[in-house]
Amino acid sequence: MKNNYLLALLSAFLLWLGWPPIPYSSILLFIGFIPLLIALENIILSKTIKKKGLKVFLTAALTAVIWNTASIYWVYNSISAVMPPLAATLISLIPFCLGAVLMAAAFRLYYQLRQKSSVLLSLFGLMGFWISYEFLHESWDLAFPWMTLGNGFANFHQLIQWYDITGVYGGTVWIWLINILLFILYLHRKGLYTLKNKILVPVSIALLLLVPSLYSLLRYFSYEEHQNPAQVVVVQPNVNPYIKFQLSPEEQLSTLFALSSSVAKPNTEFFIWPETALSQNGYFDEEHFRDTYTYNQILKFLDQYKNGNVLSGIESYQLYNDAKTPTAREISPHVYQDNFNAATLIDYSSKLQFYHKSKLVPGVEQMPFGTVMDFLKPLFKAFGGTTGGYGKQAEPSVFYAQSGIGVAPVICYESIWGNYVSSYIKKGAQFIAIITNDGWWGNTSGKDQHLQYAKLRAIENRRWVARSANTGLSGFINQRGDIVQQTKWWEPAALNQEINLNEEITVYTKVGDIAAYLGLTFAFGGLLIIIAKRRKQQVEQ
Repeated sequence: MKNNYLLALLSAFLLWLGWPPIPYSSILLFIGFIPLLIALENIILSKTIKKKGLKVFLTAALTAVIWNTASIYWVYNSISAVMPPLAATLISLIPFCLGAVLMAAAFRLYYQLRQKSSVLLSLFGLMGFWISYEFLHESWDLAFPWMTLGNGFANFHQLIQWYDITGVYGGTVWIWLINILLFILYLHRKGLYTLKNKILVPVSIALLLLVPSLYSLLRYFSYEEHQNPAQVVVVQPNVNPYIKFQLSPEEQLSTLFALSSSVAKPNTEFFIWPETALSQNGYFDEEHFRDTYTYNQILKFLDQYKNGNVLSGIESYQLYNDAKTPTAREISPHVYQDNFNAATLIDYSSKLQFYHKSKLVPGVEQMPFGTVMDFLKPLFKAFGGTTGGYGKQAEPSVFYAQSGIGVAPVICYESIWGNYVSSYIKKGAQFIAIITNDGWWGNTSGKDQHLQYAKLRAIENRRWVARSANTGLSGFINQRGDIVQQTKWWEPAALNQEINLNEEITVYTKVGDIAAYLGLTFAFGGLLIIIAKRRKQQVEQ
């Protein structure tokens, strides 16, 4: 049994080593699961181990917890800055362990399927169960799709230019298919599985590795952007999020203006400022924002740039006469307030545009599962959230400049969702603006991973990404996923870039996560086999 745990630890190490931000290491993901699969095979074939299903689950959980925690350790770093160590540890266990439990559950179902069907069919069922976990973990109230397997190629984007067809779930399928076939080859050489055609599996592995990679490299080196230039500035004001309200709104605004002007050109069309760059104690009333000092100073700044637009994060609210939304709180008789982590587009037109962040961080920005976890609200409030949760809008909305340019205002955490970002593109966005505040995480790999994941959105939709992060890392990413410019961490900075707007729609933008639906189909088939065989056994008994 000890050897099985060592194999599980080896899988955890390989998967961590293959994960961003370590450059070009993602090819290790192709073999990352093989030691774990060998360990599970030892358990399944053992004649002495009892409670095999539990042992399978615990062994897989060992791999998952260590890999997951090693890759997102920065979650604790961010929470411990505002909470006592014990409370921070307990809260951190949710993202560290929840995803790991779901991963281990996929292997537990694989064991169940192995009891009812062949090795090969069970392995394809495992791939389906894994994709089902990923799909669930981006869809429910505790969503955290950071560790979706296809994200692993963010550190080697030259190999996944075909994500403009499949998205990241295509990467998940790719990784699993190669792990499965290599494991089948291992079983054959150990005499545990008989291959009728000894050439088929090695050839399949070679084709699976070479065809997508060569296609991608050819696509990467031959890809040419249509010339449709626009001048964009991204600003990194470097305001420490933990002392933000010790600085006056006027002082913060002055910093934004100075940095923007330092690199702007007369024809600059967009100034991108980070998440919550516009804020004050008590937030801004959206209906009366035009009457504020902040709004009028921004218009004054835009006097120098007649085609200019400011796209900025803002903390805002709306007032209602009744409880119009589940997050609206009564602040006085018959007056309800909804707070938003939002973005706004300001220009010289009469139209003031707002977008309310939709993909909210569990706990910090929304309380999962309604009132079930109300007891945690005081803890999360310390992390910059609100005790009642932020309001949100159901669908993304595109900001349009007076010139007709459409931009996708993506706020922080939302940039992890490929399908959600692509829905902006369907609505006419010609480039993507990611505004974020990664200062919560400190100087950890979290900020680097978040930047690299933005490369995936650029490839999937063939759109430039302009990324403004309060403390870094800010920059520009072209339509091939190359980081063209990048700021340093924790330094005030501004960058200017001529980007190319794009109106073409990729296959992925059109069809979405079709690869996920393929995986869900495998999982459904596997569950049907498990249920059918169990019922047959019950009838026979």
